[in-house]
Amino acid sequence: MSGQPDFTERDGTVRFTGELLLARIGDLPRRLDGVSSGVSTVDLSGVRRIDSVGAWIVHRFAAERGARVEGLGRENQQLFDQVANAAAPIHPRAGPSSSVMRVLGEIGTAIVATGRTLVGLLGFLGATAIAFAGVVRHPRRFRFNAVVQQFEVVGVSALGIVGLMSFLIGLVIAQQGAVQLRQFGAEVFTINLVGRLTLREMGVLMTAIMVAGRSGSAFAAQIGTQKLTEEIDAMRTIGVSPMEALVVPRTMSAIILMPLLGFYSSLIALIGGGLLCWITLGIPPVTFVQRIREVVPITDLYVGLIKAPVFGAIIAIAGCFQGMQVEANAEQVGLRTTAAVVQAIFLVIVLDAFFAVFFTWLGWD
Repeated sequence: MSGQPDFTERDGTVRFTGELLLARIGDLPRRLDGVSSGVSTVDLSGVRRIDSVGAWIVHRFAAERGARVEGLGRENQQLFDQVANAAAPIHPRAGPSSSVMRVLGEIGTAIVATGRTLVGLLGFLGATAIAFAGVVRHPRRFRFNAVVQQFEVVGVSALGIVGLMSFLIGLVIAQQGAVQLRQFGAEVFTINLVGRLTLREMGVLMTAIMVAGRSGSAFAAQIGTQKLTEEIDAMRTIGVSPMEALVVPRTMSAIILMPLLGFYSSLIALIGGGLLCWITLGIPPVTFVQRIREVVPITDLYVGLIKAPVFGAIIAIAGCFQGMQVEANAEQVGLRTTAAVVQAIFLVIVLDAFFAVFFTWLGWD
């Protein structure tokens, strides 16, 4: 049959002829097994065509006998090289010599990843500030409808869960405070505890954690899905800035609504604490409100309202940043969404600690 592959052996050289194709291989591998081991060269200059199966047979034959392969054209040589590279043995990387080194290596990897994430987050913060400046310079590019839509996502839809959480937190603070203060006959100071703790710390902090879990994850998932479906690339193609169209409305809505949600949360927590004081301690609501006005300074409210927009900005930027990092596959959406929630909550707690020290230094304690 024309093109049937064959070979000849002479003076340590095996010369192939014909077409080394899967359809024409026949019993060539069995005949090659009978060739002696004293082969130094495999000559393929007489081969007209070769496919991956033929290249694999020749490569295995040459590798078993330590022979070099020559005589291939440029295209056939590229195919042969790819088959040879694919057949090369994989040498696993040697692991750390001890468990201590492995732990140190994991710690080092985590530190490097954290540093890169922090740098990326700072860069994204700068890009967001530039996008805000662009919207201020060109007000016609401001997307009012998108901001209003995010108001509903961040604020209105969260009222129920934030209110329930705050009410229960107020109950818990009052109940635990009453139990501990009863030992000293100072149950009345439960009102001080509930008032100052909810207005200054817990109201805004727990609201920020709840918003990070709801809205921060939603931001990351929405933008990540748009990144995966190439909608963001399409925006750039038609001249629309993704930062102005996606990030600015979400960040603005979080900054505006976080003080309102924090104030709402604090009020609901006070209602929960007042209800428990009325039921268990016999303190009527009128006395509770009067005592709150006496013992809670207005600076506690200012502290909560100052922290809230900063927390909102951090939550929105962390969610949008992680959404923009989605690449390759749908699994990244879940991973980046989780990372957005974790980073937002971590940064909120760190900033809350910073604000606690800062306001104490200012004398607002």
